[in-house]
Amino acid sequence: MKPALPRLLLLTLLPFLPFGTRANENFEILKNAKKIVFFGDSITYGGEYVIFFERWLTVNHPELNPEVLNQGIPSETVSGLSEPGHLRHGFARPDLHERLDRALKALKPDLIIACYGINCGIYMPLDDERFTKYKEGVQRLKNKVEAQGGKIIFMTSPVYDRPNPKFDYDDVMAAYAKWLGSKRKDGWQVIDLHTVMKKALAEKREKDPKFKYSRDGVHPGAEGHELMAQQIIDFFAVKPPLKDPHPNAYGRMMMFLRERMRAKRDAWLTEIGHKRPMRKGKPLAEANKIADENTERIKQNLETILKNKKP
Repeated sequence: MKPALPRLLLLTLLPFLPFGTRANENFEILKNAKKIVFFGDSITYGGEYVIFFERWLTVNHPELNPEVLNQGIPSETVSGLSEPGHLRHGFARPDLHERLDRALKALKPDLIIACYGINCGIYMPLDDERFTKYKEGVQRLKNKVEAQGGKIIFMTSPVYDRPNPKFDYDDVMAAYAKWLGSKRKDGWQVIDLHTVMKKALAEKREKDPKFKYSRDGVHPGAEGHELMAQQIIDFFAVKPPLKDPHPNAYGRMMMFLRERMRAKRDAWLTEIGHKRPMRKGKPLAEANKIADENTERIKQNLETILKNKKP
């Protein structure tokens, strides 16, 4: 039993170590990933949090240089459910599992970061049958990713912030988040965005009662996406971020990352196929050309940032 003592002592001292010497086993997951794919709904498809994360990764860990691919689809669920009223849009909610096998075969990701939940309860009160569908969908996703040798990190949904006099749908999101967080005890990798955002929202509203992360109560704006990205960054971080990066180059990099993300996102969604009616992407060859052009611009701005970094 004695060998456990140094480890216990290390765990006790970790909170007091300077951030620059922080130990984080999660970083090994990132370090070993050559291709990272994000799955999710319209919040992921919009992708600002993906871009914020990728900019952090590019600037602070240029030695890693994985391919980051956004494969979110608006309206999608992992539960396979769709409320009857959604048919007014002309289609049922798309189910991730309809395309998952094709996506895994085509993309061969080393790491998937999946953010589902907000659509999975189909905007109805908490119900055992719908909850079970969500749990089963999440488990199927995990099983399929791991069966092809990949790793998966789940992120709980953002806060639902649209008033409803009949019931609070965010209570459903809180229940989903609590269940997903409980799976950590089984070795699952889970980032609990919902709990963090709920607390941050309450703190913001102490100063400004009208504050909202999302204007429509569902889709976070820039500040909400930055908060989302920060949870992923904190999950992996082993050192403090670069201090005061060159503001012009840092801003331009975001623009080029966004253009590259959109071109590759839409091209691969179209190539793999899905059931949701939406704009088609460019052919892969054309999208890759756009991506390569933006990669060069990203590299140029990275050089400016690193050349001007402060000690």
